[in-house]
Amino acid sequence: MTQWSFLRTALLLCAGLVLACLPALCQVDTTATDTGGASGDDVQMRVPPPVSGQAYPTEYAGGTEQNYWRGGFTVSSGYSSNVTGGTNPVGDMSYSFWPSIALDRVTTQSHIVLSYSPGFTVYQKTSGYNQANQNLTANLQYRFSETLSISVREGFQQTSNIFDQPNPLSALPVFGSVPTSGIGVIAPFADQINNATAVQVTDQVGATSMLGVGGSFANQNYLNSEQASGLYNSRSEGASAFYSRRLGEKYYIGANYQFQNVLSYEGNASDTHIQTQTVSAFLSVYLRPRLSVSVSVGPQHYSATQPPFPAASSWSPLLTVSAGWQGERTAVAGSFSRIVSGAGGLNGVFQSTSVGASFNWKVSRNWNTGVAASYSNNTSVSPLFLSSSGGRTVLGTVSAQRALGEHATVQFGYSWTNQNYDQIAAIASAPNTNRFSVSLNYQFMKPLQK
Repeated sequence: MTQWSFLRTALLLCAGLVLACLPALCQVDTTATDTGGASGDDVQMRVPPPVSGQAYPTEYAGGTEQNYWRGGFTVSSGYSSNVTGGTNPVGDMSYSFWPSIALDRVTTQSHIVLSYSPGFTVYQKTSGYNQANQNLTANLQYRFSETLSISVREGFQQTSNIFDQPNPLSALPVFGSVPTSGIGVIAPFADQINNATAVQVTDQVGATSMLGVGGSFANQNYLNSEQASGLYNSRSEGASAFYSRRLGEKYYIGANYQFQNVLSYEGNASDTHIQTQTVSAFLSVYLRPRLSVSVSVGPQHYSATQPPFPAASSWSPLLTVSAGWQGERTAVAGSFSRIVSGAGGLNGVFQSTSVGASFNWKVSRNWNTGVAASYSNNTSVSPLFLSSSGGRTVLGTVSAQRALGEHATVQFGYSWTNQNYDQIAAIASAPNTNRFSVSLNYQFMKPLQK
């Protein structure tokens, strides 16, 4: 599973590089999706946040560079209050180094964003926790015609600490889509692999109507059972279909169907198999070209089995609310969701209530600040299942970044987690983790030939 996940991501990166070198085959502008300032039924439709599967952007309006190669490195030093976990957590200093390379290529027919950043971290006192990280992402969009498009998103991450990366704010993205799972346990220091793939095909079947279908795959594997005592691996597959209709220039309404199949497992314990089916109606309002508010509501059915216990199944209401705004010097996003699903690292079915938010502010020419936070409360709806115990997760991070010239920046950050899961040994005795860090980043860009 691990080798295949990494290989699949590498193949997608290679495919993206090949596509990036291909000349444009037709004159269709893939950057024309931001149509908030235009009017009339001839304007190309957006894919609304409730069904896009994309996180809200965190960059400022007009601040995204395209058609470039980017390379560089980040050197970081940080102190964590909890490195070892367990009954006697130990604080320690760490030193990290991340080289990076990225590609952003736009043609008349495609948009390709690829990035790769391996990481190397050593600890001052607890050298047994030294680690090598992997961070790969790929986002490929291809337009077959003015109405028919496909997008492929792939992410692969190998880490032992979600905040130990070049930009800790990226650990807490905010989504407008119906979540496929709730926010579960955040293992502060446990080697793990997270891999997610999503494919979506959309077709604008009329001047104001759009159809879309998609599929997804994700897995989460803890590599060291001693570090992840009480945590469960998971694997999920899903499929979805939606219909969207535009009313005037600002309003999108539609319906979405989503199927999810989740398996959680751990050692010799009984596997838990969960299936959810959701039918929801959504409304998205574009108050400005880069300011939108979305709501999704509908019934959700779940069924779960864990031999030899009785099966659990029922209906539950689903609700999601989200908003995002990109300004010239500010980017803000927030979301609220209430769903039933399996939650990462937990075993069983949970009613998950989650809130997430991010705020980025360009204070001046040389200073940027950012805040991101999330809260999740997971209540078990399968209490008879083995180890089906819920709890609460709160996490967040703040940072300040100063430019040191054209290519270099220095960043100061603070991240924290607070969790309450009494039956999970990996975090029960040390529910709080604090991390302070300072990092130096150097980057260069090279424009691509058009």
